[in-house]
Amino acid sequence: MFSIGELSRRTGVKVTTIRFYESKGLIADPGRSEGGQRRYGNRELERLAFIRHARDLGLPLDSIRALIEMNGADHSTAHGIAQEHLADIQGRIIRPQRLESELSRIATACKGGENAPCRIVTVFGDHAACEADHR
Repeated sequence: MFSIGELSRRTGVKVTTIRFYESKGLIADPGRSEGGQRRYGNRELERLAFIRHARDLGLPLDSIRALIEMNGADHSTAHGIAQEHLADIQGRIIRPQRLESELSRIATACKGGENAPCRIVTVFGDHAACEADHR
């Protein structure tokens, strides 16, 4: 059995976060010992390690809850959650890549000639002057 502090040390999850997960029903409240201390077993340790890893991968708590509740039995739902999260992450990656490409193009659009308006200022002022959608 582990104290909440030991559970925190073993998983790298802060004590306040463990209590938060308990309040959200992601980890069962283990009750208290006669001395008033929470005591956790290997099941809670494994569950917290699962939650920690899922959070490190960016999964929202609702998805983690769904995975916990299905208890490994619903393959299609688990795959759906993973695919949805992957699509979300891919979308988050694509936008900065598009921004980088467009900003790179803009940064080289003006050669700095004194007798012409700055092309960079023009492009920043008019989204229609962009070559690609980067929103």
